[in-house]
Amino acid sequence: MTISSSISTDQLYPIGEVPPVGVVPKQMYAWTVRKERFGEPLQAFQVEIVDVPKPGPNEVIVCNYAAGINYNGVWAGLGKPKNVLADHGKWGDAPQPFHICGSESSGIVYAIGEGVDMVRVGDEVVVIGIQVDYDCPIVKSGECPVLSPSFRVWGYETNWGAFAQFSKVQQQQCVPKPPHYTWEEAAAFSATGGTISRMLTGYSEHHIREGDVVLIWGGSGGLGTMAIQLVQYYGGIPIAVVSDPKRAELCMSLGAKGTINRSKFKHFGALDQAYMQPSVYKAWLREALKFRREIWNIVGERKNPRIVIEHPGENTLPTSLFIVDNGGMVTICGGTTGYLGTLDLRYLWLGQKRLQGSHGGGRQDYFKLYESIINSSIRPCLSTIVPWEDLALCHQRIRDNQHNGGNMAVRIGIGSHRT
Repeated sequence: MTISSSISTDQLYPIGEVPPVGVVPKQMYAWTVRKERFGEPLQAFQVEIVDVPKPGPNEVIVCNYAAGINYNGVWAGLGKPKNVLADHGKWGDAPQPFHICGSESSGIVYAIGEGVDMVRVGDEVVVIGIQVDYDCPIVKSGECPVLSPSFRVWGYETNWGAFAQFSKVQQQQCVPKPPHYTWEEAAAFSATGGTISRMLTGYSEHHIREGDVVLIWGGSGGLGTMAIQLVQYYGGIPIAVVSDPKRAELCMSLGAKGTINRSKFKHFGALDQAYMQPSVYKAWLREALKFRREIWNIVGERKNPRIVIEHPGENTLPTSLFIVDNGGMVTICGGTTGYLGTLDLRYLWLGQKRLQGSHGGGRQDYFKLYESIINSSIRPCLSTIVPWEDLALCHQRIRDNQHNGGNMAVRIGIGSHRT
């Protein structure tokens, strides 16, 4: 297939308006990050007018109607733990002096490159955040694409992310939009939903089973709100950890069996050498046992979680490993409180427990998630729809932990073509 005969125009469209399908402007508005602005989101993010990229082989240009928002934008703006601009040029693109963040979106295909056969101009799609070299021997052999050395996260480790009017993506990133979802909902569920789907079903020995207790850290957040619904869909017992009663109410409304207020406990944090002292260990253990007892009280019996959905990392990992059932799994997909994890290894080996890293969800995880969405009432808990001009402020609130729970999306191209 040759490059589509899309029409180019010199017109710069304002945010909220889109050109006719197949008409691609030469320039667009985008929220960008530059190296000299690394820092707090309000400093790092600025709106610029930049050229719309051209699709290469197996690539697609998507007109973004809405984009999902998560912590990746905060990390990218800070420039740590990695400098995202330093990755430019690794994957065949010409390096740019700016970086466009955003790792999930919904929109319409406007142009396709050579070899594209999975989508057509005019298709309504969700864009997932997984990019990989599909000629990589690991991928071609059928192994998980996340294990390929070419694996990267679109809009974080690669440029041309979702916080722009148009994005350049691989055709494999484009998957069907749930027909009953709004554009904002469709933009804000694939990263969290795909990740949770993988954490619950991607590891055969610990595929969620009916009746499994699943402990979910950050139950009111984007990951947590999807996890509660998916655990319930699979017949499990979701228990959410929250920080205040209002967030607990949200979790209960989504189907949580119960909630635990983490602010009632004093033992969170990384372990250090003081933990080896009997008095310090006993104090820690006393609090950890109280935490576990809360789980038992919710379940109504002495039944520990078979799966723990972990992402805070540094502050919570010791507790997660302690309370997960013998033979159970702590699956971790982030480190929002810090990435230097510490463990009491006795609980790991004596209980034959599993600590499983889980990084994002690919196409196979999305289609598994899509099936569950079509067959249930699962919807993203869309707490905030952000106006375009407030995107930097929204990331600052995330950075300061002052954002609402649930999922967040920013409106970009929603206008006369809204469906």
